[in-house]
Amino acid sequence: METELFIAGKWVPARSGARFDVKDPATGDVIASVADGSEEDAIAAVDAAADAAAAWAATPPRVRGEHLRRAFELMTERSAELAKLISLENGKALTDAKGEVTYAAEFFRWFAEEAVRGSGEVATAPSGANRILVVRQPVGVCVLVTPWNFPAAMATRKIGPALAAGCTVILKPASDTPLTALAMAAILAEAGVPAGVVNVLPSRSSGKVVGRMLHDPRVRKVSFTGSTEVGRLLLAQAADNVVNTSMELGGNAPFVVFADADLDAAVDGAMIAKMRNGGEACTAANRFYVEEPVAAAFSGKLAERMSALVVGPGTDEKTQVGPLVNEDTVAKVDGLVRGALESGATAVTGGERPDGPGYYYPPTVLTGVRPGAAILREEIFGPVAPIVTFTGEEEAVRYANDTEFGLVAYVYTGDLARGLRVSEAIEAGMVGLNRGLVSDPAAPFGGVKQSGIGREGGHEGLLEYLESKYIAVNW
Repeated sequence: METELFIAGKWVPARSGARFDVKDPATGDVIASVADGSEEDAIAAVDAAADAAAAWAATPPRVRGEHLRRAFELMTERSAELAKLISLENGKALTDAKGEVTYAAEFFRWFAEEAVRGSGEVATAPSGANRILVVRQPVGVCVLVTPWNFPAAMATRKIGPALAAGCTVILKPASDTPLTALAMAAILAEAGVPAGVVNVLPSRSSGKVVGRMLHDPRVRKVSFTGSTEVGRLLLAQAADNVVNTSMELGGNAPFVVFADADLDAAVDGAMIAKMRNGGEACTAANRFYVEEPVAAAFSGKLAERMSALVVGPGTDEKTQVGPLVNEDTVAKVDGLVRGALESGATAVTGGERPDGPGYYYPPTVLTGVRPGAAILREEIFGPVAPIVTFTGEEEAVRYANDTEFGLVAYVYTGDLARGLRVSEAIEAGMVGLNRGLVSDPAAPFGGVKQSGIGREGGHEGLLEYLESKYIAVNW
């Protein structure tokens, strides 16, 4: 288990000698002590990335792709080991962790294939005076800031396209889950990625460290996944040097069930959309809107499924719902549920935080939630499903759009025309139509409104790390 900073292809201690503890969310016990990077370490990482930038940009796309392909193979070979590490530091159930490793590795495979597709174009100017030649070049040194909820997948979703495009990177992982990011660095080094191309900088001083890098003129891009509040701060800092930005921010996903939907399929989809990663996902269904005629049946079926889930340590093979990541997260979830109950909601199952140790919260289904409740306006990030009833399509769309966020939405209906109509009307970057899962490395992932800027995955994910250069030429 690597615990030092990874800079210029070497494992090095923080210059200050400082370290911080990583805890097991199931017990609160310390599992590792990790080097705590400083602003000086951050500039050393930028130095390394800048020094490696020209050679990496000049590396043939096929060669860059082969390094990513090898990283995919190594992740696949070590999937069990990586899943245990994710469960240990993140708390998620081992089944979820295994799914994350598979998903994360796919970004390396997808972008290994995309590395050779950063094509440009040539056209004749409308006037006929010249040719319009467009070439695509790497953005340059990139700062990648990732969250704790998917410590492997959020790293590979950014590193994959950056390396495929010919960029060098500094990864700043969440301080709750730095061990997985360091394991990714080791895999990429073993896969033959040259020194300095990938640097990993764990740090408790996230704001200062990232801010220092964004004010270095050699840094030309920041890609961030996390809260909208932090995203706004990073956008403001990026403006100082006009740094290229990609922001995957908060979500508040509506899950809309019409009376003509297949209820069993809708419940199956709800279990995926709500309970993937124990609800600690920006794509998690956050608000359930169910048409009145089927609300009682849907709520009962969902509560039955949720109450049967096995809660326990993420590393236990029998566990289906692990602990939340830390005390702040479980306290927030508990506060939101208490507020809903005090406002008249009913807990069909769950609804009460158990005694410690560990940061646990039971799978919970709430009915009778009023439309303006706080639990519908905040990202819950836990295993809680608040249910609101509606009476028609127009009301469902209005409820779904009553948020500043617009990352993803889920719609269940037996009427395809209605499903497509509602999918277009909902203000979201992604829609799962009769599906509880939308994430796919081959598809553009991202939101609208306060949920972000840009897309990750698909061909669009590669283009986020390329600049278009126009050359006017005659021949």
